[in-house]
Amino acid sequence: MDIEDQKADIYEMGKIAKVCGCPLYWKTPMFRAAGGERTGFVSAQSFIAMWRKLLSNHHDDASKFICLLAKPSCSYLEQDDFIPLLQDVVDTHPGLTFLKDAPEFHSRYITTVIQRIFYTVNRSWSGKITATEIRKSNFLQTLALLEEEEDINQITDYFSYEHFYVIYCKFWELDSDHDLYISQADLSRYNDQASSNRIIERIFSGAVTRGKTVQKEGRMSYADFVWFLISEEDKRNPTSIEYWFRCMDVDGDGVLSMYELEYFYEEQCERMEAMGIEPLPFHDLLCQMLDLVKPANDGKITLRDLKRCRMAHIFYDTFFNLEKYLDHEQRDPFAVQKDVENDSPEPSDWDRFAAEEYETLVAEESAQAQFQEGSFEDYETEEPASPSEIGNKGNKIVTSSLSEKCGKLQSVDEE
Repeated sequence: MDIEDQKADIYEMGKIAKVCGCPLYWKTPMFRAAGGERTGFVSAQSFIAMWRKLLSNHHDDASKFICLLAKPSCSYLEQDDFIPLLQDVVDTHPGLTFLKDAPEFHSRYITTVIQRIFYTVNRSWSGKITATEIRKSNFLQTLALLEEEEDINQITDYFSYEHFYVIYCKFWELDSDHDLYISQADLSRYNDQASSNRIIERIFSGAVTRGKTVQKEGRMSYADFVWFLISEEDKRNPTSIEYWFRCMDVDGDGVLSMYELEYFYEEQCERMEAMGIEPLPFHDLLCQMLDLVKPANDGKITLRDLKRCRMAHIFYDTFFNLEKYLDHEQRDPFAVQKDVENDSPEPSDWDRFAAEEYETLVAEESAQAQFQEGSFEDYETEEPASPSEIGNKGNKIVTSSLSEKCGKLQSVDEE
């Protein structure tokens, strides 16, 4: 009522969101729900009518949030419903101001965040997030943190720019023709061909991807790659356990049979023999794996068994990631057990991987920048700055590097 003409634009809506007891970044959904996108402003009358109706029909934050974001008469959220909210985060969060000079990366960052939201929150794999799924997740609490934390990289769940940078650089390295799709051959090059060809064939079979692009054209989108990378680097994550179970369950009967395990182990044996390593016979390995997982029914491994045993990462690497399998084999079994018994949730395998990769990438960019400036000799004697020391400077390096990588590609808004 204090605003001139009693009409609020999107900037004023932040104050209104706070007065209504909502987190700051609910402002765009509230603005759009009250008709603001059509006229560029919201009148007091239209906002109050929308807000009263919302309060009378929805009684907790999760159902209010879905009502504000969802399409008319929908009780769930689809991927594109998040775009306006996330564009507002990109435009206004102090930790992302450097992106103003790189608009071509807005859609890539937004795509990454949307995929991370669905990866974590959409436990049903339906592509539709329900109020129940929102309630069971930490998404709304994390969204509320955005207004308190100026360094977006401190919010490692969903929004971290550093995590986006790592994912996008990994994709770019594989996307040889830079059309924002990668082939089966491209994906097999990830991490020096650590993953077996058979598991990559299963990923491209449609076992874990939506849409027909993968099956019909044999191409994986950037959005699908986000799921692959998080699943590959954090096999303890519940979604990752489901991801790889779907891949290994070739006949789709909900059980990993001895035939399926042998099918994947066969290729591991061939690769070990080519390296001059004598593989464990399948029968002996099978005894080890059954002892590791302790399935409820003899000879049949279910998704529930793998989630319960807390050793899924070792189980999966044994069958389709040779480098990590050999790494597990060389570790002290007591250390592995201690690692499993440690209940500390932080940091996750994904957080650890992303932090290490980001350090490496920024060090490479710094070295390259100094080399181009002709002061490479000085660089060799200095300790490379960590991302926390670099701060905005690191973001500039990162943005310029991404822009270089992007070349003249037009911004493609992936699904």
